[in-house]
Amino acid sequence: MESIIILIFVFGYLSITLEHPLRLDKTVPALIMAALIWAVLSVGFASGWFSVIDTHENVFTYIAGDHHMEEGFSNTLLHHLGKTAEILIFLIGAMTIVEIIDLHRGFEILKGAVKTKSKKRLLWIIGILAFILSAIIDNLTATIVLVTLLRKLIPTREDRLWFASMVVIAANAGGAWSPIGDVTTTMLWIANKVTALGLVKFVVLPSIACFIVPFLIASRLKPFQGEVTGVDEDEDAEGRRLLSSKTMLFLGLGMIVSVPIFKTVTHLPPYIGMMFALGIVWLVSEYIHPEEDFSESERHKYSAHKALSRIEISSILFFLGILMAVAGLESLVYGTSMDGEQVGTLRYLAEVLQGAIPYEDVVVILLGIFSAIIDNVPLVAASIGMYESPTDSILWHFIAYSAGTGGSMLIIGSAAGVAAMGMEKIDFIWYLKKITWLAFVGFAVGAGVYLLFQRVLLV
Repeated sequence: MESIIILIFVFGYLSITLEHPLRLDKTVPALIMAALIWAVLSVGFASGWFSVIDTHENVFTYIAGDHHMEEGFSNTLLHHLGKTAEILIFLIGAMTIVEIIDLHRGFEILKGAVKTKSKKRLLWIIGILAFILSAIIDNLTATIVLVTLLRKLIPTREDRLWFASMVVIAANAGGAWSPIGDVTTTMLWIANKVTALGLVKFVVLPSIACFIVPFLIASRLKPFQGEVTGVDEDEDAEGRRLLSSKTMLFLGLGMIVSVPIFKTVTHLPPYIGMMFALGIVWLVSEYIHPEEDFSESERHKYSAHKALSRIEISSILFFLGILMAVAGLESLVYGTSMDGEQVGTLRYLAEVLQGAIPYEDVVVILLGIFSAIIDNVPLVAASIGMYESPTDSILWHFIAYSAGTGGSMLIIGSAAGVAAMGMEKIDFIWYLKKITWLAFVGFAVGAGVYLLFQRVLLV
């Protein structure tokens, strides 16, 4: 009967990866898959077909009248829902703060800072902005901001495709070393697999290598030679700013950056710090005056309520579905470990992989490559259930790097890539021919830097 749950996951996952040919939003199969997995788990548990296991390795098998076993199943479900909710609340808070900044045109400050016409210089400016911003406001949001900026700076779509694609590489590299830079690093951080300081300390150098090497190669390619033409010289960047633009930009980014500090000082989960950050930004946005002759009738244009209406709820619901589906697999008792103990599906898979490929580093590199084909969120969610290494171990840092940067190899392999693809209509085959090799070189060099430091120099 366990195979039914695995088949539901496989078919659901195929539907997610084939969202473009099916013309079906990936949120739909993710939600249906999660609901069906837990429904079959519940019915199967009550019928005595299979057992469930919680995160403390306690196994629960249904026995009529045994309330302890029934509560064990309910508590396992609630635990996974609680852990998923932590990630979702964190993401909602971060997305809302960014939307509030955007409503106050805070990102116009960044647009005004770019003055060059040289394509090579512009490539590096945009790349550095993407690398730094993605670590602060996450790679997806940074990509959206910078592709919007590129539309103002580069009128020619053919040129813009190259720049937007390089933004994807830089944003994914920048997000990999920050606990708030990518959904996967946030998941590892909230699950106490990595600390903010440990992630920065051990992953920043590989991420820099992953960013710099493709950009060094790209800067010598023909599309990045010469100057940008066709820019409107008379466009007034200052005129698009508001009185509140600078204040909301620095306040919003500052409050997001404060979240890891809040966690370190209070030892509370990150979502509490994000709730506090959102509250402060929301408070200031209620009283600040964006324009000289600001009236109450205009307040709705800059309100947090409008910002909340602009956040991508479909992405939030997708994460809800995929994380709860993976949690269902983790909770299903599938077999026994080498020690003879009953283990969940993901732990069993980990032991099979360890038997087939005894080198963890190879498994993690493969995970990074697969993340370009399969969404990195469920891969990391699965790895959290598969391995039991201590916090800030070499394994978790390498998973953070590989899953965060591997997705750059295909345009559909990361949230940043999907965003750029949607905004600029980047063709899958074009990206595969022109950009994939650059992303792979960066990924391989970064992985080599990580292994050199962790396995050779710091041993």
